[in-house]
Amino acid sequence: MSFLYPRLLTDQARPLRDEYQHLTITELTARAATSHASAVYVATGGDRVSAERLRQLRTAVLGLAAQAGFPDASDRVRNAEFDIGVAALLHAETGMVPAEAASRDVWAFLALVLLPDVAHWRYPRPPKDRVMATDLTRHVFGRLWWRAQLVRDPDSPTPYAALGILGEAAFDQIYARRVALGGSPHLVRAILRVWEDLDLAGLNERRTLQDFLKRLLRLAPFVLFDAVDGDALDQELRSVARESVEAQRTGGPPGPGTGGQRHRRDRDHTDVPNGVAPQLPPASQPASVTPPVRGSRPPFRSVEICAGAGAQALGLEAAGFDPVLLVDSKPDACATIKHNRPAWDVVCMDVADFDPTTHPATSDIDLLSGGLPRLASVASGGRSDDAEERSVLDTAVRLALLMRPKALMFENLPDLVDSDVLATERKAIEYRLGEAGYRSEWRVLNAADFGVPQNRRSGFLVALREPYSSRFSWPEPEASRAPTVGRVLGPSMASDGWPGAERWAANADVVAPMLVGGSDRRGGADLGPTGSKRAWAALGVNGQSLGDAPPRATFAVDGQPRLTVEQAAMIQAIPPDWNVVGRKTSRYRQIGHAMPPPLAAAVGRALAAALGG
Repeated sequence: MSFLYPRLLTDQARPLRDEYQHLTITELTARAATSHASAVYVATGGDRVSAERLRQLRTAVLGLAAQAGFPDASDRVRNAEFDIGVAALLHAETGMVPAEAASRDVWAFLALVLLPDVAHWRYPRPPKDRVMATDLTRHVFGRLWWRAQLVRDPDSPTPYAALGILGEAAFDQIYARRVALGGSPHLVRAILRVWEDLDLAGLNERRTLQDFLKRLLRLAPFVLFDAVDGDALDQELRSVARESVEAQRTGGPPGPGTGGQRHRRDRDHTDVPNGVAPQLPPASQPASVTPPVRGSRPPFRSVEICAGAGAQALGLEAAGFDPVLLVDSKPDACATIKHNRPAWDVVCMDVADFDPTTHPATSDIDLLSGGLPRLASVASGGRSDDAEERSVLDTAVRLALLMRPKALMFENLPDLVDSDVLATERKAIEYRLGEAGYRSEWRVLNAADFGVPQNRRSGFLVALREPYSSRFSWPEPEASRAPTVGRVLGPSMASDGWPGAERWAANADVVAPMLVGGSDRRGGADLGPTGSKRAWAALGVNGQSLGDAPPRATFAVDGQPRLTVEQAAMIQAIPPDWNVVGRKTSRYRQIGHAMPPPLAAAVGRALAAALGG
């Protein structure tokens, strides 16, 4: 029999969520109830769940929580065991059908009315998606029901055994990030069967899974997975999985084909000789960063997460920070940093898996910095799939509280600083940092104000402990104007004899629009969405893709050349001797996602002034 559950609508859930942020677990236990004056039920289908059944559900969940340490602190292992137990319990005992479980308001009721103490114990001071279910794949309970829905094997004596094969982040990859795959329980169960039998010794499990899912996505248009029986599907998936494992063991990028198929490489994935970008002739350069004197040691110690190609670390180095450790999940980005700074210690892993306690260098640091993955842009209508980016932001704050640096600096879209939609996130971050003695400051800075030939607005969070916080002042814009696109790129456009270069440079005599790096979830290297391409077209640039070389002498005089990866680096004010490793799309994304080093240096100098008194 299916049951209907009470629904706590957003307007009624929000005040509870805001109030409960500041209550203790004991106080929240006193608030737990089986009903709420504002709760409503859907009008059709099923019987309303009884108060007694809700009490039984609460008792069962509390029992599992107690085994994991509730109401006291838990740990990662016990949290994982709790999640597995609750997933099976919710799916087997609530009597929900998928249509009911798809209601965010049902899960808001369970987290804020029936089980507020357990929800806030599992995720102390949780962001709203954990309790209000703005994203079901993140909700403290909703995500678990859907995980069980995906893996349940009705023919097995232990139907939920597969829950223990993968953790939350891996399920998120399958369910939230790979809708074409995660919508099929038949396929998900096959993925789990195959994954459990793989030999992953010495491999990064999450990266291997990402590669595996990308290969399956390439098969999806050609294979109706739900129509393939279990044994045949397992055999096909094992073949694909072996390719992913082999690619990870050999250090190669994800293969262009799956299931033994190989496609020709197009020009967008041209190999770079020795993995290093070729250099262009000298050009009129934008603002640069001055490296420290060779053999000298900067006075401050920093750790950087989401380090990308190292451009931000390069700017901070010029401001006096010695990066004792850099963390990034992309192999090409890690290789770029190691190629340019062999002495820097680079950890190539997902920041969610990074444990600073295993790295002695992270103790007693002056600065924790990071150019974090972009949250959804409110101005562009936002995205519904930025749960991973929000998770990284939460992880960054958690790492700051673990490492306790004197200062921290995180960069993201301007919306994180000035959008009303993200005000709750800002307040939650300020509260968490404030409890640890940090004073948070938010500011939007434009790279063009610091000598970069690009109108690139970045949102910054800077937080310092006393006595340093009272000394900090944001950097002031430079008096001189930023160089224009024509001035910076003109010489390279003319380097191969293009007769239209002078006319092009005269037309492009303005500061560039923001260079968009593009998402790993979408296609190849281009200059971004339609609006960005249109802005570049006004400067005489074809933004549909990236070029392999500057225009030749035979290129039309009035033609629109494409930017090369090296020219994109000039727009980002990345020094010409900073070589970016990888194929063209990877190199461009590393550059497009980077913080221009002069902007990082400007904020870094302000931080160094505060730390140095």
